[in-house]
Amino acid sequence: MNRLMQDVKFALRQLRKAPGFTITAVITLALGIGANAAIFTLVHAVLLKNLPVADPSLLVRVGDRDDCCVNGGVPDENNYSIFASELYEHLRDNSPEFENLAAMQAGVGDGGITARSARPGDLPKAMRGEMVTGNYFQVLGLNPYAGRLIVPSDDVPGAPMGVVMSYQAWQRDYGSDPSVVGSKFTLNTYPVTILGITPPAFYGDRMTDSPPDFYIPMVLEPQLGPAYPTSLLHRRGANWLYLLGKVKPGTNVAQLQAKMSASLRNYLATLDNYKKEGMAKNLADSHVVLTPGGAGIANMQQEFGKGLRLLITISALVLLIACANIANLVLVRGMARRAETSIRMALGAQRKRLIRQMLTESIVLSCIGGFAGLLIAFGGTKLLLAMAFPQATSLPIEASPSLVVLAFAFGLSLLTGLVFGIAPAWITSHSQPAEALRGSNRSTGDSAGWLQKSLVILQAALSLVLLVGAGLMAKSLNKLQNQDFGVITENRVVAHFSPENAGYKQEQLQALYDRIDQNLHALPGVEKASLSLYTPLEGNNWGEGVFIQGRPEPRVGDHIGASWLRVSPEYFDIVGHRVLRGRGVTVHDTATSAPVVVVNETFVKKFFPHGEDPIGAHFGVSGMESVGDWEIVGVVSDIKYNNLRNPTRPMYFRPLLQVAHTKPEDDIRSLYAGAIMLQTKGQVDGLESQIRRTLANIDPNLTITRYETFAEQIHGQFNQERLIARLTLMFGLLALILASVGLYGVTAYSVARRTPEIGVRMALGANRSSVVGMVLKEAMLQAGIGLAIGIPVAWICARFVQSQLYGVGGHDAMVLAGAILVLVCAACIAGLIPAQRAASTDPVKALRTE
Repeated sequence: MNRLMQDVKFALRQLRKAPGFTITAVITLALGIGANAAIFTLVHAVLLKNLPVADPSLLVRVGDRDDCCVNGGVPDENNYSIFASELYEHLRDNSPEFENLAAMQAGVGDGGITARSARPGDLPKAMRGEMVTGNYFQVLGLNPYAGRLIVPSDDVPGAPMGVVMSYQAWQRDYGSDPSVVGSKFTLNTYPVTILGITPPAFYGDRMTDSPPDFYIPMVLEPQLGPAYPTSLLHRRGANWLYLLGKVKPGTNVAQLQAKMSASLRNYLATLDNYKKEGMAKNLADSHVVLTPGGAGIANMQQEFGKGLRLLITISALVLLIACANIANLVLVRGMARRAETSIRMALGAQRKRLIRQMLTESIVLSCIGGFAGLLIAFGGTKLLLAMAFPQATSLPIEASPSLVVLAFAFGLSLLTGLVFGIAPAWITSHSQPAEALRGSNRSTGDSAGWLQKSLVILQAALSLVLLVGAGLMAKSLNKLQNQDFGVITENRVVAHFSPENAGYKQEQLQALYDRIDQNLHALPGVEKASLSLYTPLEGNNWGEGVFIQGRPEPRVGDHIGASWLRVSPEYFDIVGHRVLRGRGVTVHDTATSAPVVVVNETFVKKFFPHGEDPIGAHFGVSGMESVGDWEIVGVVSDIKYNNLRNPTRPMYFRPLLQVAHTKPEDDIRSLYAGAIMLQTKGQVDGLESQIRRTLANIDPNLTITRYETFAEQIHGQFNQERLIARLTLMFGLLALILASVGLYGVTAYSVARRTPEIGVRMALGANRSSVVGMVLKEAMLQAGIGLAIGIPVAWICARFVQSQLYGVGGHDAMVLAGAILVLVCAACIAGLIPAQRAASTDPVKALRTE
């Protein structure tokens, strides 16, 4: 320990005596370690962190997909990850291997709950509520922060209406007022009691940028849930729940999965859908996949997993380049101290003692860099969170490093010190004592030159890989953002609201929509206004199978799906749909007129592929008995509505309040508009507050759940792609700078070592251009070898990022050529500066040094 402390003190003295070297090395390491620590903070929080619950290792999720939000029919690959209420009860009652199996709402959207406290003057707030079973908190093993949590007795018919508020909502919206617990609130016009507050660290059963504000017993779904004629709680065919349970210790999960899959098939066999002809194979293939549930429902993990793994790989490559750069600096410094090393060895110092001392110096340097890196990581993490989740309200990710991140940074610092210190320490410690007696300046050779050049070649190769990756991501983002969406964004705003949360019944909607339409048109600066079920590029989608009149009944497996949307008359003009044939939706398409639809071009191409005239054709969505429900009266241009990476979906547009003749009860939920779209005469100051006042004047329970311009709504679709592209570009440029600095350092050191040789050459008649060419040739040779290695490596690595790209091939020749050109130019600049210095050598002074 005493020797170690001596080595540390000696290392600190040596670093203090070389401030230029120390500052350069610390900044380089801080950037490399800080970038990795910032990315790891996200990786740990999203991919590695368990829920703050008791025994997370015993939690098991039934399912492995992020299906949402209310599904019917057969899932993809017959893999069930979302379940109906009755199916949940069937699986729970037939799976005694679970100590407890809870269910929770799959889709928890913004503004799902309109909440208002009983305090005087409080206005309604759009908040998020999640329906959960009574055993939800028992499965998670949580204790309340205040009051109590939901228990099974709260989730039975006739129980008092009580809910639990999240700690974040209690703190954010109600100032941690203790009187909230036990007080009365109004949720979607229904009075409820606040039973308690969740623990501060608990953010729900899944990682999300907007966790639930209220946890609501499942039994209250008929009152507080979506307005269906039959509540989701009692609909056999409506899959809307995720399942998460705590298994008994020692349970064989593989055997439990097989047993639950068999139990699933037994239940499905009782459903009408699986009794149809041709469904036997689907029934036989139906199954569930059990996955670890310690991290909760892994929706965000699936969404961000590939991108985060890509970023941590890229940041690791940057750190490797930084290590190579520092190794060169340490090696150069070690070569300059060879005389000192030789004298120490001549006086009896052991080689292993010298190696340990040099490694200690490297590790001390890397630890200082690691500490500085944590400061960069804190700021970098805040920047990453702002870029990745710009609209987050209660993001459960802290920018300050956790103990795990601190341990990661410390371990990374130690590893970095070993990586960049071991080879230079080994080489410089092998100086011969005789060198101290005869001097080392006469030598023009350099036994460490091969290592220095190898490190530069490695830096050049890795830099090319990162530059190619940055180019591919930037080009992909550009194509994704600048594709033709078919929409008009100028002077358009979107305001989401929820009439069903305000307690409106079906028969009251026509009067409400008419009044909203009239009052919005009366606002100064508003040219057009429209209501719709949802809007383009907000991530929503409603779809059904289409049965065309006069066609044979579709077979199982036929692709007859189409998306649909309810709109009011001015919608097409506001959004940008052009009427190509027939007409659009008009004010005469009311709830009592004949049901009509307008279809898009892709719908015509899919269902009328042989040039048939779609105008006047009829179809239905509830089977062949419904084929006369809807008449096509117009065709509009295509617009992308949901996934921007996929082709445009076939769509049909229905008037706001028309229902089908067949099974009209299935249409009730869709009658509730969810969005207001406005076209203005330029920028209107205070428009959001005007819309809020307009709705509040109509009904105090009507409130805006989300407001943004149409351009902002589209811009928000690219947050993840933009984050990855920007970080990849930043890391690529950082790698390029580090590689250039490394090449410059090696070339400058080589020139310094060869000063006598260059002086002799110039004394014998060599001109400046030949000296510049000689030095530059050596520098470019190293860069060229790095390119030769980096090109095939970049070509191979591009295959692994192909899934992240849009409209760009992994082997894009233009991107590769651009990356090569950038690296060659940087290498020329890095080599030209010391080459010019070499050409300025005074032969007399150079020879005098001998």
